[in-house]
Amino acid sequence: MLERLPAFHREGRINAVIETPRGSRNKFTFDAESGTFRLGKQLPAGAVFPFDFGFVPSTLAEDGDPLDVLMLLETATFPGCVVRGRVVGVIDGQQTGRSGTTTANPRLIAVATKSTEYAAVRRLRELPQALIDEITHFFVSYNAATGKNYRPTGAFGPRKATAMIEAGIRRRQNATARRRKRRRALRRVA
Repeated sequence: MLERLPAFHREGRINAVIETPRGSRNKFTFDAESGTFRLGKQLPAGAVFPFDFGFVPSTLAEDGDPLDVLMLLETATFPGCVVRGRVVGVIDGQQTGRSGTTTANPRLIAVATKSTEYAAVRRLRELPQALIDEITHFFVSYNAATGKNYRPTGAFGPRKATAMIEAGIRRRQNATARRRKRRRALRRVA
């Protein structure tokens, strides 16, 4: 059901499916096959997610997963909660896995429509630089703790972030079309 949720709600707002709530040491992951959330990993002692973390449905990033999003909201929600928000930017980066393969891994930053503290924020640059640095550091250290390397390549505004979402929607649509075509071909052979 969640995989059929559109990326955009309306008026430029996105839908975000929260996997891991703010303040959690546990990283949860949505399993599309079973439609459930499972415990993916646990962060080292003292490390927690600074804000709700999840994905933009109906998108596909270059790493094969939906696009990641960090949702700015004063309090934690819960795994599976759909939060609508306004994209304010993206921390772009490259992630190198344990195998040595490097892929693009942008981290979208959005403000929840129900946020009061961040309600006036329209662009990433309107956030305090210290907060952007802390978020960036979180992604670097989070990946390092799991044996991966995350190298930030820049912080950009809502226009680039929205273009990434639109590209992610097209990538997902193309992947879905290829799967359907393969299934039809297999049915013809059988």
